[in-house]
Amino acid sequence: MKRTVLKLMCALGIIAMVSSCGNSGQKQKEEKEKAMAFDATSLSEEPVFDIRTDLGTIRVKLYKQTPLHRDNFVKLASEGYYDGLLFHRVINGFMIQTGDPLTTDPSKSAQYGTGGPGYTIPAEIVPGLTHKKGALAAARRGDAANPKKESSGSQFYIVQDPATCAQLDGEYTIFGETVSGFDVIDKIAAVETDGRDRPVKDIHIISVRPEVPARTAASQTADSTSSDKPAEK
Repeated sequence: MKRTVLKLMCALGIIAMVSSCGNSGQKQKEEKEKAMAFDATSLSEEPVFDIRTDLGTIRVKLYKQTPLHRDNFVKLASEGYYDGLLFHRVINGFMIQTGDPLTTDPSKSAQYGTGGPGYTIPAEIVPGLTHKKGALAAARRGDAANPKKESSGSQFYIVQDPATCAQLDGEYTIFGETVSGFDVIDKIAAVETDGRDRPVKDIHIISVRPEVPARTAASQTADSTSSDKPAEK
């Protein structure tokens, strides 16, 4: 009898442990989903994102020809990774650069431009994708330390002047293009910078989220407006 009871207690203990683990796993999953800024699985093959900045919104489309970079950008954006980061390198007549997580910490200003998520992305240099105005391209370390031209895991730049950036064609992975907000690119590029090409006044990425279709946005505005009015009786 004692053996039977002991076996039963052990069995119940194991069941409780499994149940606890299952509940814990489910809770972690729910918390993770809740923390996600949006559902990445609902996006199209060439998703469009709004990069909201202190100076306006830059709308960009990611290329299906560069799936590794596209998926990485989507993943980071869905985690809110880019929210609050600075444009840490701005060169008027060339490009604007962002994506370094160190830029959220002013005490690490000397290290701006060296941060990332701890991994690189294999190069996806596609013939025909050039540094046109508004092109999105991944930053990377130089050839001497990076002969395979692997991209930074998070830092990217947006082309302001295609003429001066043309020399970079075939050297850096271009993974998207600007759809609208070219004037915002110019505004950011025109700000005052210091000797390290860093804006004197911080320019933040407020958020990076999938575009909201015009009809949906209008509908949401209409709903919000109507809800502020007294209901007719």
